[in-house]
Amino acid sequence: PGTPEPGPPGPGTARGPGPPDPSALSGSAPARGPVPDTTAQAVAPDPGTTGNPTSDAPGTTGNPTSDAPGTAGNPTSDAPETMGSPAPDTPGAPEKPTPNAPGATVNATPGASAAAEKPTGDTPGTTGSPAPTGSPARSSPGAPDAPVRATAAPRAAGPAHAPVAKAAKAAKAAEAAKGRMDTPVASAAEWVNPLRDPRDRRLPRIAGPSGLVIFGVTGDLSRKKLMPAVYDLANRGLLPPGFSLVGFARRDWEDQDFAQVVHESVKAHARTPFREEVWQQLSEGMRFVPGDFDDDTAFKQLRAAVEELDSSRGTGGNFAFYLSVPPRFFPKVVQQLKKHGLADAPRGSWRRAVIEKPFGHDLADARRLNRTVHEVFDPEQVFRIDHYLGKETVQNILALRFANQMYEPVWNRSYVDHVQITMAEDIGIGGRAGYYDGIGAARDVVQNHLLQLLALTAMEEPLAFDADALLTEKLKVLKSVRLPEDLGSHTVRAQYTEGWQGGERVVGYVQEEGIDPGSRTDTYAAVKLGIDNRRWAGVPFYLRAGKRLGRRVTEIAVVFQRAPHSPFDTSATEELGQNAIVIRVQPDEGMTVRFGSKVPGTSMEIRDVSMDFAYGESFTESSPEAYERLILDVLLGDANLFPRHQEVEESWRILDPIEAYWDEHGRPAQYPAGTWGPREADEMLARDGRSWRRP
Repeated sequence: PGTPEPGPPGPGTARGPGPPDPSALSGSAPARGPVPDTTAQAVAPDPGTTGNPTSDAPGTTGNPTSDAPGTAGNPTSDAPETMGSPAPDTPGAPEKPTPNAPGATVNATPGASAAAEKPTGDTPGTTGSPAPTGSPARSSPGAPDAPVRATAAPRAAGPAHAPVAKAAKAAKAAEAAKGRMDTPVASAAEWVNPLRDPRDRRLPRIAGPSGLVIFGVTGDLSRKKLMPAVYDLANRGLLPPGFSLVGFARRDWEDQDFAQVVHESVKAHARTPFREEVWQQLSEGMRFVPGDFDDDTAFKQLRAAVEELDSSRGTGGNFAFYLSVPPRFFPKVVQQLKKHGLADAPRGSWRRAVIEKPFGHDLADARRLNRTVHEVFDPEQVFRIDHYLGKETVQNILALRFANQMYEPVWNRSYVDHVQITMAEDIGIGGRAGYYDGIGAARDVVQNHLLQLLALTAMEEPLAFDADALLTEKLKVLKSVRLPEDLGSHTVRAQYTEGWQGGERVVGYVQEEGIDPGSRTDTYAAVKLGIDNRRWAGVPFYLRAGKRLGRRVTEIAVVFQRAPHSPFDTSATEELGQNAIVIRVQPDEGMTVRFGSKVPGTSMEIRDVSMDFAYGESFTESSPEAYERLILDVLLGDANLFPRHQEVEESWRILDPIEAYWDEHGRPAQYPAGTWGPREADEMLARDGRSWRRP
């Protein structure tokens, strides 16, 4: 009702002005009964009339004034599907009743055509020109009291058809909505931003909706590295607006106390400038859960906090659990996560575990931990942090080797004499006595950092820069590592003694607070390794790491063989050393190429010079901290820079025999604080006719 349907013209449908209808002029039609009182503009209902309908008739158009379903124009009553400005209904209370003239037209004149310009009868589906509002309907003198057979005006686009257009538009919208509802919604892991092009490197990688839970949030690592890294990511616009940070520790803190601790850590250690608006947005998503790792109530509170953040911050159920705790707590924490359903991701979401080094104490312990963790999380959900792999210069090893043609041809046994990998620290153990004693330098950094650097330096070119391809090539190297036959001559462990460091007198290791005076833990370790493959056969790799050494530096030095023949006499080349490519991992990230050059003058004298590349001078943007890159990679699910459990186990396979030998053979050697290590380490290289580089 109320929607004119197109069709062929029929009775009562006008195609335009025509001759007068004789029946309308003759007045021969029988009169109908009296019309009940209606509103001021209402007249008796009469099928077939057109114009200004005023009474209750379905399907009328024009200026209706009563309750008529489906009417359009200026409705005045409570009628469904009407359009216009409603006015109160006043049926039965006319201001000026009209004459009882059935079928009469308004202002009709003798000889008026059936297609009157101002018809007043209520006719289904008819149209016409409304009469002025408020004019009472009356008959003209001489008008016959007879029904008028009116012809409808042609259908035209206008106000009368607005309901039709809107109804059609609504139907289209409903159909489109139904189509969208029927389309499967992509999960968070499957969703791809249609506005992003993988070939476009101008835009940074930004994490999707997610949150981070840190266990052991009150420790030094969290305060000095993790919390500042989270803020720096937010400050650079790399975290989602609803990112959430949850702390878990044995402190009786409220959320506000935790936020204050994070605020102080950020102010003290953040790399980027502090901005209040960034902090306010980040702090709104901070929560704290007090408790021990075996406290079921605390883990129930943690689950409640995670669910609350899902609804209030829109994290989408995506959470990473960062285990910044000693290795002995790893099994307990992951089992609690499983017990309370925190390790199970909702449909379309993800859950990940982040584990700090050292991963285990030896090979057997590492395998046991791997089994425990993999009972809760799948291998691809576990991210083992080795923060050295997050450093720009470490990643640049692959770019240096495989993006350039000039280095790879000489990166083999035909040209390389030996490789030195050094990690030196100028500090002692600080407040880490409880962690460090019993672990030592070899387990702390050689097993993970230095062996990872060795693998990246010696590996073959991967098929692609992805986690699986990198794992394949690194595993080949680690499986090819060969220990020296005489571990006593080609490995050294030592402890620092009191001495001078940075102009201050410092105590020795066994005098440090919390250290057993009889401790045999090594603070310095040096080993010689070989790699049994075609590329590196016969090339020794020397690894060393230690505390309280001359300065803080980490570098990889690829030292080349001397030229097989020199046309210059001995005096001309006596100051010429071996060519080398030195990759500086920290603190001055960059690379140095050392080679010989003639000294200006009249004589032929050649000595070493260096060409230097520094990140700070070549690029306008400073290098992010390693934990920034690694935390972002965890949130993105990018595992390229994280060792897999196979690599961890192979690293322990290399180190375990060395540790077993040291346990059976006496005490560690000693070296004064502030020097470059024990005399025994220098003798180890001297037996091979080589010497340590002085960084």
